[in-house]
Amino acid sequence: MVIKQAELETVCGITSTFPVNTCPEFAFAGKSNVGKSSLINALLNRKSLARTSSTPGKTQTVNFYKVNRAFYFVDLPGYGYAKVAKTSREKWGKMIERYLHGSPMLKQVFLLIDIRHEPGENDRLMYDWIVKNGYRPVVIATKKDKIKRSQVGKQTALIRRTLGMAPEDVLIPFSAETKDGKEEIYRLLEAGLKPEAAEEETEPEVRQEAEASAGPEKTKEAAPAQEETT
Repeated sequence: MVIKQAELETVCGITSTFPVNTCPEFAFAGKSNVGKSSLINALLNRKSLARTSSTPGKTQTVNFYKVNRAFYFVDLPGYGYAKVAKTSREKWGKMIERYLHGSPMLKQVFLLIDIRHEPGENDRLMYDWIVKNGYRPVVIATKKDKIKRSQVGKQTALIRRTLGMAPEDVLIPFSAETKDGKEEIYRLLEAGLKPEAAEEETEPEVRQEAEASAGPEKTKEAAPAQEETT
């Protein structure tokens, strides 16, 4: 995949009406400070289009990035940061729910998990909720460069086990520093832009390549509340 153009097209707050887009959308969800902005910037070959922050919980909007004038990256608010008021977390949860329920162009949800840690309660709730709403989330295990290569297989197995991922579900270890995993994500994006048959053929190949590079080893329900994590 070659990224020729990218721009922040729409920013939606809690009371905003989401745009009615005619191009495919790929959503990115994850706990605050998991590296969502860094991932998006790496995929777009930009340094600061998606703004990173040292203050978790700062992103309070749904941001639509138009890519190659052909599809969108949708950056959802980070969840699970304890210092954000409970009322704000609840509003963000409803906003995420409203987007995931209401977008007919949503092709894939990427759920980001910090590879260094076991997924927390909010991660498990979000994963289960995405699955119950008819999607197979692709898990991106971020911050791969923060652990030893020999630990990658152990940590990805822990993430799979804790989330209850099926064997065929895709997990990609990723590093915003080294860009490991970037090409695997690009192939999934390309598959999502093709007819359904091409997607079914490509996903298993991407899953096998992504985990090999790691080293050894629609029923609608309410969105999970934005609760504190320990």
